Amino acid sequence: MNKIAVAILNWNGRSLLERYLTSVVEFSTEASIYVIDNASTDESVNYLKTNFPQVKLISLEENYGFAKGYNEGLKHIEEEYIVLLNSDVRVTENWLKGLKNRLTSNEKIVAVQPKIKSDQQPTHFEYAGAAGGFLDWFAYPYCRGRIRNKVEEDKEQYNTATPIFWGSGACLAVKKSAFKIAGGFDEDYFAHMEEIDLCWRWNAQGNEVWYEPTSEVFHLGGGSLANSSPKKTFLNFRNSLYNLVKNAPSKNIYLHLFLRMILDGIIGIVYLLQLKPKHFIAVLQAHFSFYANAKKMFQKRFIPNKKLKFYACFSVLLKKHEA
Repeated sequence: MNKIAVAILNWNGRSLLERYLTSVVEFSTEASIYVIDNASTDESVNYLKTNFPQVKLISLEENYGFAKGYNEGLKHIEEEYIVLLNSDVRVTENWLKGLKNRLTSNEKIVAVQPKIKSDQQPTHFEYAGAAGGFLDWFAYPYCRGRIRNKVEEDKEQYNTATPIFWGSGACLAVKKSAFKIAGGFDEDYFAHMEEIDLCWRWNAQGNEVWYEPTSEVFHLGGGSLANSSPKKTFLNFRNSLYNLVKNAPSKNIYLHLFLRMILDGIIGIVYLLQLKPKHFIAVLQAHFSFYANAKKMFQKRFIPNKKLKFYACFSVLLKKHEA
């Protein structure tokens, strides 16, 4: 049995499988390849069985979303190291080598993200992950190679392996044992930001997440939900608030939350001024959903079996970033 697996979560993504799975099969000969299907209603499953019989299919009973979909799917994967890979990612030759080498170089390293570039503009980084993720004081995520919606051209400025605060779920190599011990993805998120929550918990447990530039992949982005989708806006805003409540240091947590809500309100007004009323409504809905679930999220801060140590993550984050 191979010690490394590639796990691709699919939902109604036949066109993406047609476009991207060939590169995964071609350049992942040392790995077992799995497709976890979230009860697709298109021809994804038949396409896989006909064209990629070497790919192992894990069929789920319903569309569980990203978080529960992976939690359920990984129960059927026995490999020690697993690369969580979006269905809209084109991989390159030897892409697994750098990830595995970095993941096995230190017992504290539990996850590794490659260099993620844009499949539409290959000279530039891609929005989701770029060269490794961090958080600002308000728990808004950003990446090396991407600040807000502006992405940088790859001029090899991020060609040194380094610790990061979070790695992108678009392509993230993880130790299955660490994934299980941390409790996996929080299924209340459904999709988006759940990898940041998981990486935050790993950091709080004293583990490390790394960026490995010798591994390079190209991400289309928006394969499940387009960036212009109000649903994506809703999930990003709500789940980011979940992250803040669940994981931020106890000191000044309510100040963090209050100021963050004000900033979210300003962003909502900007959406209105940009004539994007659906996104404004999505921000409002995100906050109402957060209010309805805030008590549950606060309770998750103190689950005994996780034994999380809450610490000044932002100062640690900045030290890592400056290094």
